Amino acid sequence: MNSSNSIDFHVKPGGRLQGRLRVPGDKSISHRSIMFGALAEGVTHITGFLEGDDALATLNAFRQMGVRIEGPEGGRVTIQGVGMQGLKAPKEPLDVGNSGTSMRLLCGLLAGQGFEVTLTGDSSLSGRPMRRVTAPLAKMGANIETTAAGTAPLVIHPVDHLQGIDYQMPVASAQVKSCLLLAGLYAQGQTSTTEPAPTRDHTERMMRGFGYEIQREGATATLTGGGRFVACDLDIPGDISSSAFFLVGAAIAEGSDLLLEHVGINPTRIGVINILREMGADIEVLNQRDAGGEPVADLHLRSSQLKGIKIPEDQVPLAIDEFPALFIAAACAKGETILTGAEELRVKESDRIQVMADGLVALGIDARPTPDGMIIQGGQLKGGTVDSHGDHRIAMSFAIAALRASGEITITDCANVNTSFPGFVSLAAGAGLKITS
Repeated sequence: MNSSNSIDFHVKPGGRLQGRLRVPGDKSISHRSIMFGALAEGVTHITGFLEGDDALATLNAFRQMGVRIEGPEGGRVTIQGVGMQGLKAPKEPLDVGNSGTSMRLLCGLLAGQGFEVTLTGDSSLSGRPMRRVTAPLAKMGANIETTAAGTAPLVIHPVDHLQGIDYQMPVASAQVKSCLLLAGLYAQGQTSTTEPAPTRDHTERMMRGFGYEIQREGATATLTGGGRFVACDLDIPGDISSSAFFLVGAAIAEGSDLLLEHVGINPTRIGVINILREMGADIEVLNQRDAGGEPVADLHLRSSQLKGIKIPEDQVPLAIDEFPALFIAAACAKGETILTGAEELRVKESDRIQVMADGLVALGIDARPTPDGMIIQGGQLKGGTVDSHGDHRIAMSFAIAALRASGEITITDCANVNTSFPGFVSLAAGAGLKITS
């Protein structure tokens, strides 16, 4: 589906969420499974792969660089690894669409390859900041051209060699950390990153899963260039960011009783569970187990009366992608919810603070944006029309809001939901949301 096609969601008010669901595979892990499978020696078999536009952009990029990949078919992918030095120069620019993860991680991986390559994306991605990766990569000796504004297209020129660095990250960002560690694979000596607050550690976990040695001490991750990856089998857990819409929906819609199966509960990602529990949500974590170095569990939810809270700042980096859904929970909670320390939300696929505040106000909620967060007074959601600004997480959040609205909600510009959650409409409708597109 092309994101230029306009898709609107129409959601009738009321209903509840029930039954058992398995949401699509984790997006972060799906991206990385392709990257490490391609660079590994041997054949990697993946199940649970997310067949959304973003993860497919990464898959297609490696195909263009000569890697044989079968699938995806029903979430199954088989990768014939080419080894660390086996990538070939693509014949044309690598277009990663709307995927910031693909662009930032590939930028690091390709900085030390020895061939020229150009990374491009859609108009939304071409407005997002890339200096946060190109500047530290330049310190390693990379030669990457950006636009005057520091945005894509990125032209990566070959260099004699990269040199490992010890980088103190100014902003907590898993994409920046991963980008530099990927460049470090091809650098001389050690590369280490130190983060100011915890971020997702999927890269470190998966590198170990593929047999690459990486140390983690406190906030610092360190690896030495020149190692190798060994192929393995992976069952990718369900994406907790995609689960968040159902976690919030079941919490706010009276009479809900929902089981989400095989969800990734990586400790760097469970802010949404911790925050909802603090608001009074009834969430049980069942059947905890391990899948390819990642902790997974089944999540059982029942509806409850939520209360407004001051969101603990230490949870903010652990829930950064889930705030659009959490803002809906806050709108349905009793009392005031205050978010601070989340300025990162302003440079996502949209300015998520402003766009969510505008949408909530349009639906009759008192929501005041602040430079680094929002103040929301819980109230009664009304029907109305909300512009998602092409941001998949905003579109799905306002769809879930209809469970507690007094009238129908129409959400415009929803084609990008396919980037992270293909099949959202049918899965949500099957669970009890009155949604059509």
